[in-house]
Amino acid sequence: MASGGPSFQREKQRPQPSCSGCPQEVRVVEVIPGPSGPCAEGRALPQSSGRKRKREWPTEEGTEEEPAPGAQDLWAVETLCGLKMKLKRQRVSSVRPEHHQAFTRLLEDPVIKRFLAWDTNLRLSDKYLLSMVVAYFSRVGLFPWQYQRMHFFLALYLALDIEEDYEDPKEDILSFLFGKNNCSLRPLFHKLRFQFFCAMGWRARVTRQECEEIQAFDPELWVWGRDRTLLSENTEPKECQL
Repeated sequence: MASGGPSFQREKQRPQPSCSGCPQEVRVVEVIPGPSGPCAEGRALPQSSGRKRKREWPTEEGTEEEPAPGAQDLWAVETLCGLKMKLKRQRVSSVRPEHHQAFTRLLEDPVIKRFLAWDTNLRLSDKYLLSMVVAYFSRVGLFPWQYQRMHFFLALYLALDIEEDYEDPKEDILSFLFGKNNCSLRPLFHKLRFQFFCAMGWRARVTRQECEEIQAFDPELWVWGRDRTLLSENTEPKECQL
């Protein structure tokens, strides 16, 4: 790769800190003695699984999303009574404060600020798509100071690729960066996108729960107010180039 371009070299994984605000699951385990020794039988709250449609998440009671890729589960004994013990599961997010800081720093980039102002109808950069950018930063594994402007657009393009059913928003990102009539740099962008996706371990799915946990880390951050459902009317973005 050319010198000075985005780097996708992973940093060493470090232990994940606990997250006191993460959802918990309670499991009751009953130890049943047998002829060859005790064995454990787990009884857990039922979980529903199913394929989610793009940009839609279930809201019915009794449904629970699958754990986000990269998240870890910690189990601890809550109570112990005779042959029964109650276990408590706490989900630990893979997104660390450094990833939030890298994202917040990039929001001050003049090109990114102009892009967000240009996307008036939030088709390309609503709060959930931007939350996915933070999640992707945590999965690529770069040091926080290594993230550059191009990483932001690569992550956002990939988020649109995963969540949106039509091609126009992704094309708008390329038009913003390179202009509608300049196609010479687009192959390089797609090459970098492939490397970015590969560095993530091909894990592009982000649940709504993880998006909301990312937003809850700093709920006052101005980009979390970019909710397209609150728009009274949609307006087409104006032409703007890098």
